Amino acid sequence: MRAFVVTGPRRFAVLDVEPPVPGPGQVVVDVERAGVCGTDMEFFSGEMAYLKEEDNARYPIRLGHEWCGTVSAVGEGVDGGWVGTRVTGDTMLGCGRCRRCLGGLQHVCEDRFEIGIRGGWPGALAERLPVPVTALHVLPDTVDAAAGAMVEPGGNALRAVEAANLTPGDRLLVLGPGTIGLLAARFALAHGAEVHIMGLSEPSLEFARALGVHGAWTSDRLPGLPFDAVIDASNAPGLPSLAVDLVEPGKRVVYIGLAPTTSAVDTRTLVLKDVTAVGILSASPGLAGAIGHYASGSVDPRPLVAAVVGLDEVGEILSGSRPAGAGPGPKIHVDPRA
Repeated sequence: MRAFVVTGPRRFAVLDVEPPVPGPGQVVVDVERAGVCGTDMEFFSGEMAYLKEEDNARYPIRLGHEWCGTVSAVGEGVDGGWVGTRVTGDTMLGCGRCRRCLGGLQHVCEDRFEIGIRGGWPGALAERLPVPVTALHVLPDTVDAAAGAMVEPGGNALRAVEAANLTPGDRLLVLGPGTIGLLAARFALAHGAEVHIMGLSEPSLEFARALGVHGAWTSDRLPGLPFDAVIDASNAPGLPSLAVDLVEPGKRVVYIGLAPTTSAVDTRTLVLKDVTAVGILSASPGLAGAIGHYASGSVDPRPLVAAVVGLDEVGEILSGSRPAGAGPGPKIHVDPRA
């Protein structure tokens, strides 16, 4: 089968590799659609922090952790009824034995694999993908391929909105109009919140306005409104501190973006404003909820998908290019069969 492989910083190839065989408790999924995200770009550039420790990740690596597809084979101990089922799945594969896993926190298991990211588990930028059956989530017929491959980022965004503890009518500020920020805005709008976004470029802000946010601003034009929650979905080192400055006393800031360098937050401000700060690592506890929102139509992630390309074009995408004719959305999808 064909797979996209990163062999070193900014080095890649589309290779013929051995197709996966499902082990005990596993299935093989024929990948229908996979997303490219900022984590993939960090692996491609060599900036990903996991690369600093070989136990976490090392080249060559097969990327891709946002995906959907159809189960085509099952391993020992797996019900054959899974074959033919449309699915997506969890990225975080815990050991299943430690205290964290047994407490439902497999996404922070010390010995976890992360599909396409950590521990050498192959990713979804390939024609087929092995996955533990316990990580699967069934996709309803109302969730098509484009939405199915947006479940993983959607789960992250939904968790961020839930952590913001909003009630209908509350005012939310999202820092960063990327995929996670825009999805968070859509989930918050569905919850009845007043949503504002802060970003850098006017085209990205105009796209956010088209999605229905109440305001989209550059930092110098941000109005002095009281914000009941701030979600930092950016990678700017200075914004975590700004989030604390902007949020109302007694309210919440949620950190889901990761800066490439250390970002500072003055805990004195947190204390004196009685602010709750929450960090969000993964989509795991939010996957089912994201699927439910997509299936019901209360949140539609598909406008965020700008283009669909084949495996042969992934290298250009990771290098920062956009396909000819791409729409205004931030997300590029890959169809490994193309």
